Amino acid sequence: MEAYLLDWASLLVRWLHLITGIAWIGTSLYFVWLDNHLEVPKPPKKGVAGEIWSVHGGGFYNKHKYLVAPDVLPEKLHWFKWEAYWTFFSGFTLLIITYYARAQAMLIDPAVADISPSTAIAISIGLLILGQVVYEGLCRSPLGKHDALLGLVGFLLLVLVTAALSHVFSARGVYIQIGAMLGTIMVASVAMVIIPGQRKMVDAMMRGEVPDPEFGLRGKQRSMHNNYITLPVLFIMISGHYPMTWGHEYAWAVLALVFIAGAFIRHFFNLRHTGRTVLGWPMAGILILAIVAVWIAPKQVSGGGELVRFSQVNQIVFTRCLGCHSTTPMQPGFAQPPLGVVLDSPLRIAQLTERIKQQVVVSRAMPPGNLTGITDEERAIIGRWIAQGAPLQ
Repeated sequence: MEAYLLDWASLLVRWLHLITGIAWIGTSLYFVWLDNHLEVPKPPKKGVAGEIWSVHGGGFYNKHKYLVAPDVLPEKLHWFKWEAYWTFFSGFTLLIITYYARAQAMLIDPAVADISPSTAIAISIGLLILGQVVYEGLCRSPLGKHDALLGLVGFLLLVLVTAALSHVFSARGVYIQIGAMLGTIMVASVAMVIIPGQRKMVDAMMRGEVPDPEFGLRGKQRSMHNNYITLPVLFIMISGHYPMTWGHEYAWAVLALVFIAGAFIRHFFNLRHTGRTVLGWPMAGILILAIVAVWIAPKQVSGGGELVRFSQVNQIVFTRCLGCHSTTPMQPGFAQPPLGVVLDSPLRIAQLTERIKQQVVVSRAMPPGNLTGITDEERAIIGRWIAQGAPLQ
């Protein structure tokens, strides 16, 4: 019953995370689009840097952006912050439910590093804090005045951390940890820089002073950083369903290349919104993704050697897989078979041979964290059996 309730908690929190994430990312992308489409008003309007006319839902809208702030603040001022905060709250709760509560299966791989769940969780939380501290330090250093160089240094540090974590966490755990670190950095930018800066500008106006434009510039810089981080974070959010990525031997390099491709594609849209269409950027991104797809494509498993009998495979499945993949899982923490995959009969095993090959033989993503201790020899036996046509005799 405990595992069943945990699954419900995970489902509801994941749903909330998806909803709030859509709201946050949608707002972020919209305001970047809005900034890039502003035009100088004709005739010029006092203090207005740009304006835009748009139509949506049967209505016309006329939006203005001020150089610093209007002469008089309106009675009601809308703040965009709770979308970010609730995305973080729900995401961190999901991290606890899915990865911390099941650290032995989801975060730890004894073949990588034989650490305790408490150690793994402490490392994870410590890195969330450290990542934000380092990012904030870089932004406030002289490097922060050079966006391109700052982005390069930040990217290289991220790749270094990803590669290092591949010797600490399970493959899947590495990806989710990097995603959580980036999400923490993004929301901290909102909570610690963007919103406080906007409050200081509002407070200055309330005192009858001219707001310091530095707060607006700093906030816009962090917003642009979040804009470029968005696509990689979204990739990590869905990558858990595709072990061909995080299950690869060089998963850290796969993630680095996907990050580059995502940044190139996002840069294309940012340029396009300013009226500049440079097709080289998305083409480069697509080319990188194509290279990754070819690189991590599953290699053909040889069916040569001694004929593998189904009884051998069935014994491996019974010992290493059936604890989770049965109608009533016996493995602690699993109320239902993961993704509904049941391997309790020869027919079901035969129907899922390609899936078994990808998950067990090629990506080695299953069992999660190698909970059941499947050996390389057993993986090879399953691979040869499938290559021999998966006979059931």
